[in-house]
Amino acid sequence: MKFRVVWVGKTKNPNAAKLCQDYAARVRHFLPLEIVESKEEKILSLLGTSDRVVVLDPKGKAWTSEQFAKFIGQHMTADPRRLTFVIGDYAGLPAAVRKRADLEWSLSPLTFTHELARVLLLEQIYRALSIIHNFPYAR
Repeated sequence: MKFRVVWVGKTKNPNAAKLCQDYAARVRHFLPLEIVESKEEKILSLLGTSDRVVVLDPKGKAWTSEQFAKFIGQHMTADPRRLTFVIGDYAGLPAAVRKRADLEWSLSPLTFTHELARVLLLEQIYRALSIIHNFPYAR
């Protein structure tokens, strides 16, 4: 089982970049994680035909942390495809990428910068894995 996160552009804010690195390292204690920084026009070509693609979008489905953990757990046990999360830039994602998505997920009804959304996504992946593995972080 491999997780992948694709986002547009580099994380320029050094504090956000440090948090992304920290949560990515935590996730990697549980499973392989690949982070790809891309130009918007190349995102679609980075998505494998067999990937299960989840795009982050404010209009997407909202989950609690427990519901997200259940989604992750079900994917890990029942779906051999690589799970790929995609975050756009300040303008969102191109229609073709959204169309390719298997699921649209909303972190919150609030609006976040795309750099903060990266941190929140990685933290929620880590939290979900902690819940699944009964790791004390989630308690």
